[in-house]
Amino acid sequence: MTAPLTELDDDTVRSMSIAAVFSDFGGKINSLDFHRKDDLLVTASEDDSVRLYDIANAKLLKTTYHKKHGADRICFTHHPNSVICSSKYNLESTGESLRYLSMYDNRCLRYFKGHKQRVVSLCMSPINDSFMSGSLDHSVRIWDLRVNACQGILHLRGRPAVAYDQQGLVFSVAMEGGAIKLFDSRSYDKGPFDTFLVGGDTAEVCDIKFSNDGKSMLLTTTNNNIYVLDAYGGEKRCGFSLEPSPGTTVEATFTPDGKYAVAGSGGGTMHAWNIETRNEVACWSSHIGVPSCLKWAPRRAMFAAASSVLTFWIPNNNGNGSNPRAEYGGTDAEPGPQSQPFVH
Repeated sequence: MTAPLTELDDDTVRSMSIAAVFSDFGGKINSLDFHRKDDLLVTASEDDSVRLYDIANAKLLKTTYHKKHGADRICFTHHPNSVICSSKYNLESTGESLRYLSMYDNRCLRYFKGHKQRVVSLCMSPINDSFMSGSLDHSVRIWDLRVNACQGILHLRGRPAVAYDQQGLVFSVAMEGGAIKLFDSRSYDKGPFDTFLVGGDTAEVCDIKFSNDGKSMLLTTTNNNIYVLDAYGGEKRCGFSLEPSPGTTVEATFTPDGKYAVAGSGGGTMHAWNIETRNEVACWSSHIGVPSCLKWAPRRAMFAAASSVLTFWIPNNNGNGSNPRAEYGGTDAEPGPQSQPFVH
């Protein structure tokens, strides 16, 4: 279904259309993640399901249910059949806030105890077995897949968002008041080596991502502002204000080349910007309401957007406006209202 990633340009991004729709979820999709090397995507949903998809063929491979703990934040480990999933239920009674799951045989390989409230940010190191979790208990914990015990803890103000850079050498922690702290992942106990402030916006950062080349960071705030920052100096490269989506946080993503940012918005629209020119190059109707999850595939000309429905988007290269993959039940995207850039 999906084409290997070639160089993206404005026209290719603008042509993105729905190619596959999966609508059999029993509630909102809480998070999704692509595997770094294999053509796989995993979702965690309010119906307590974890689902594994083959993105090259738009095929559901496996569904597992987790009624005791629920399924909230999710990310792949390095193994294509193993994931880390955060719990929604029984956190105070069991303390089992994170689980290391095998999708191959539906088995929990390890529980990670420590967080007292829900995990809202989760990421795996790209180079080793370390991973990080940020929780509403105002802590960030660093873990190792091979051992149960927490390897390190950072206490901070407000809701944390965490991310590793693509080389695994640096991780960032966003916290209350628009502060972004950068740590050396090998010596984080020494404290941050740099701190950036997103001036003028005191909303909490609900998501943070590094571009693949490590030069930029993408921040999404709880009031639906999107910022692209220089990852070395912290300067704002550009920013955009999206329609509000009360009660639902949205997600933004870089394209693999780091040249474009794509984000969901209130009103059920999605927007794409050329970061260098700061111009909006595309605006689509999501067809699924407010997309709370949005990620671009690491090695494909494809992104996934989800609410209570999961959609795969690929370029429409037919040149005639027809649906690129009508057999998967997709529908052509439609233009929506324009977003307003507010930082130049």
